[in-house]
Amino acid sequence: MEVVRALFASGHVVDLVLAVLAAEFVWLVLRGNRALDVGLGLSAAVLMMLALRAALTGAAWPWIALPLVLSFPLHLADLQRRGMLRRHRP
Repeated sequence: MEVVRALFASGHVVDLVLAVLAAEFVWLVLRGNRALDVGLGLSAAVLMMLALRAALTGAAWPWIALPLVLSFPLHLADLQRRGMLRRHRP
């Protein structure tokens, strides 16, 4: 239990998640997906993980807010790229 507590207190748990995201990126690209598409799809998650790491380690609020704010337009760009943002037509 102390190991888990230390992982969260130090923010290293986020490092593990980032390593998994990096492995996912490589796996998806090796399976024939375009690196730009995969990168755009994972970029919002990476930024949110960086915000979480900043929060877990007691960083000042701008270091938490900045990656969160930056993740939103990247998420919207990914949704647009996938064709998931459609205009509502009455």
